[in-house]
Amino acid sequence: MFANYGYSDGSGTFLITVDTDKCDGCNRCVEACIPGVLKVVPNEFDPFDEGMVVSVSDEYRKKIRYACAPCKPYLSSLAGVEAPLEEIKKLPCVASCPAYALTHSW
Repeated sequence: MFANYGYSDGSGTFLITVDTDKCDGCNRCVEACIPGVLKVVPNEFDPFDEGMVVSVSDEYRKKIRYACAPCKPYLSSLAGVEAPLEEIKKLPCVASCPAYALTHSW
């Protein structure tokens, strides 16, 4: 299952997507990210899985574009434009995930 955290507004859609089937809660993306943005929580998306998954902290969900801006100054200027996949893969949180469970929409 894909869990989307973020928002859409007049300038675009800004989501961090976690593939909860791939994420095992290893915490590597949390360590690579700006403190407080990502956190590891129990997997509420699969009632049969008692494991952990990454999530975006509640306080950052409505401002994720701005929280992520320091890691991607070029990508943040592309409001409303889908970022090239090769650039998204270079982001610290995405690159740190061994399961390829995390991506950004912009």
